[in-house]
Amino acid sequence: MKPSLAPLALTMGEPGGVGLEITRSAWRTLRSTGPVFYLIDDPDRISSASAPVETISSPSDAHKVFTKSLPVLPVGTKVHAELGVASPQNAAAVISAIETAVAHALSGEASAVVTNPIQKSALLAAGFRFPGHTEFLAHLTEKASTASSSLRGPVMMLAGPELKTVPVTIHRPLAAAISELTASEIVRVGRVVADALARDFSIERPRLAISGLNPHAGEAGALGQEDAAIVAPAVVSLKSHGIDAVGPLPADTLFHAEARSTYDTAICMYHDQALIPAKTLAFHDAVNVTLGLPIIRTSPDHGTALDIAGKGVARADSLLAALRLAAKMAAARASAQ
Repeated sequence: MKPSLAPLALTMGEPGGVGLEITRSAWRTLRSTGPVFYLIDDPDRISSASAPVETISSPSDAHKVFTKSLPVLPVGTKVHAELGVASPQNAAAVISAIETAVAHALSGEASAVVTNPIQKSALLAAGFRFPGHTEFLAHLTEKASTASSSLRGPVMMLAGPELKTVPVTIHRPLAAAISELTASEIVRVGRVVADALARDFSIERPRLAISGLNPHAGEAGALGQEDAAIVAPAVVSLKSHGIDAVGPLPADTLFHAEARSTYDTAICMYHDQALIPAKTLAFHDAVNVTLGLPIIRTSPDHGTALDIAGKGVARADSLLAALRLAAKMAAARASAQ
């Protein structure tokens, strides 16, 4: 395998979950073809029974060993994991792995960060003060510059083979998401998405479909005023920035095959409006992508799966898709730069 870009940095995720299991499976699939990645974890906890393991001292060593062994960069903290149990005592290691991966991506030692799923409840119990990966990554990269300060994320995208969706409001109760929705936030998200599609997905002129908030996009005010008062002005503003945006469009007719052929990404007003169609179309291989950061970050679009950890039934499809997409985005960004 001929090295080109720097390897991908893969974080350990929740040690009690399926992260290590799907990582081994992904390595077995990719060892001959790439992309090359290294796992940031505690080598002492990793048995080489199902995949040979080699401890490396720097990211650059991953290329040398990848075809023969799973490269593991020591996280620097001992991990004592019980499969199926998420323990706050491992929070320091989980957080350290994320911090190390981000540092490597910022320095260029890694071409992108791919994160195994974390158990938020275990981290919060240990004093972690961020709602999840996305917000923590934004914090870790807040002092690094992006292509344009006005296009700063984080923005969450769900990317599958047939559909890319982006929620404007993310992990908020539905009532709060509606009350907090603003035209300016829709515009910010739309601009970040358009910039990322051009830079990281090599789409020369991105097309954005902007969903309505209410059923039938408000039906001319009969089903709510928010679409006319908030969403429609945001679409006008996006067009004024030179972005090919249409909307507000009724969400119930936005995701069938003919509709999907007319846009590159659907921007939705709240979490489930975006994630339900994305996961329905690509339940096993959708990828969570964080846009608008100075680094590339992808993640499997599933949780820690504590209930099946260690049972040998966890599928690596989404992690494989996340690794491949991260490498593709890194190559596109390098080419654009």
